[in-house]
Amino acid sequence: MNKPARQVRHTPDPDLNALRLELARLRAVRGWTHDELAARSGLARRTLIEIEQGRTIGTLKTWHALAHALDTPLDDLFSTLCRGHDLPGPSEG
Repeated sequence: MNKPARQVRHTPDPDLNALRLELARLRAVRGWTHDELAARSGLARRTLIEIEQGRTIGTLKTWHALAHALDTPLDDLFSTLCRGHDLPGPSEG
């Protein structure tokens, strides 16, 4: 008896560009400079600039600090990673 073939799911690439642009947008909407966000998040100004310029991604700890500083849920920030494809989770059907 043959086993049914397992369906291989393709994992789409995260849209890291959308994430960095969302960070820049949230900072700009508040009228904050990099220095202001650095002071509020406890992160280095250089780290923020490098994230916004796409030179680094940042760690989960970094994004956690940014979410708190910006008073924005992590879900909202990270959902930008799925721009251009469906969010993960059970499919409806």
